[in-house]
Amino acid sequence: MKKISKILVLLLVGIMILTACGSTDNQVIGNDNIENIDTNEVKEDIEDTVYKIGISQLTEHPALDDARRGFEDGLKELGVNVEIDYKNAQGDIANTVSIAQKFVSDGVDLIFAIATPAAQSAKQASTEIPIIFSAVTDPVQAELVDSMEVPGGNITGTSDASPMDRQLQLFKDLDSNIKSIGIIFNTSEANSHVQVEMAKEIGKEIGLEIVEVGISTINDIPQAVDSIVKKVDGIYTITDNMVASAINVVSEKAIENKIITVGAEDFHVNGGILITDGISYYELGKQSARMAKEVLVDKKDIANLPAEVSTNTEKAYNKNTLNALGLDENNAVFKDAKAID
Repeated sequence: MKKISKILVLLLVGIMILTACGSTDNQVIGNDNIENIDTNEVKEDIEDTVYKIGISQLTEHPALDDARRGFEDGLKELGVNVEIDYKNAQGDIANTVSIAQKFVSDGVDLIFAIATPAAQSAKQASTEIPIIFSAVTDPVQAELVDSMEVPGGNITGTSDASPMDRQLQLFKDLDSNIKSIGIIFNTSEANSHVQVEMAKEIGKEIGLEIVEVGISTINDIPQAVDSIVKKVDGIYTITDNMVASAINVVSEKAIENKIITVGAEDFHVNGGILITDGISYYELGKQSARMAKEVLVDKKDIANLPAEVSTNTEKAYNKNTLNALGLDENNAVFKDAKAID
C-alpha cells in the first residue's frame, strides 16, 4: 500500500506540474482572447449604445422644424443611435418649463432645446444633463452661456444670428432712396429685443432709421403691419418666432402697399418676403447634431465646448413678390441668388 501511495503521490505531482505548465501556455492565449473579447465588446457597446434625447421646441413653424429635422438627420449621418422624445410647447413658455422638468425626471442623456425660451427652461431644470440649444440669437444676452468661447455649465449650442449688416444693406442696394425700415417684434422674446437694438446700430451706419412696433400676440400682427406701412419705406423681418408664424400676413400686406421686404432667413422668402441673405436652419440643426455627438460619444467637456454661429448663408428671393412689386430681375442684387416661386 505504501508503494502504491508513493506512486499515486508521484503521479499527482506530475499531473500538477503538467497542469501548471499547461495553465501558463493557456494563460497567454487566454489573455489574448480576453483582450480581443473586451475590445470587441467595448466596440459593440459603443455601436449599440442608444442615447435618449429629449427635444423641446418652442413652437411649430418651418424654421424651427428645419432645425429639428437637421438635428435628427445629422445624428443619423454621424452614426449616433438615438431615441428621440419630441415635445412642442405650442408657443407657451410655461409648457417649456413642464417639458424640461419631464425630461429631467425621465433621465434623458441630453436635451436639445430649440429657441431661447426652451433653452432657458432647460437650463433652469437641470445643471447636470447636457443641453444643446439652437435658434438662439444671442446666447450670452439670454444668460444661457458665460461666453461663446467658454460657455461654462452644462449648456452650449448654435446661434441663429443672421448677417444683419448685409441684410439691411440690401434695402439700399435695391433702392437708394429708402430711408426708414419697419420691424415688428414680439415684446416677450429676448432675442427680438436684441435684434431690434442691433438693427438700430447698423441702421445708423448705413443711413436707415428703424421704426419698431411691438406685439404681444399673433393676432396683433395684421394691425401692426397696417400701422407700420404708413410710416416706413421697407420692412425687415427678424428671426422672431411669433412673426415667423404669420409671415404670410406680413408679406401680403407689404405687397399690397408696394413695400420692399427683406428677411433674416430663407423661410421668410418662402412665405413671400422679397429677399434674404440668411442662414439655413436645417444646416444649423446639423451643426447642433455634431456638437451633441461630441458631448455624448466623444465625451468632450460641454462647459468648454464653444457655442457656434451658422457656417452657411444663402441669398434667395421670391420671384412672385419681385414681379408683384414691379422690380427688375436683372438687378445686380438678385445675381447669384436662388429664385423661389
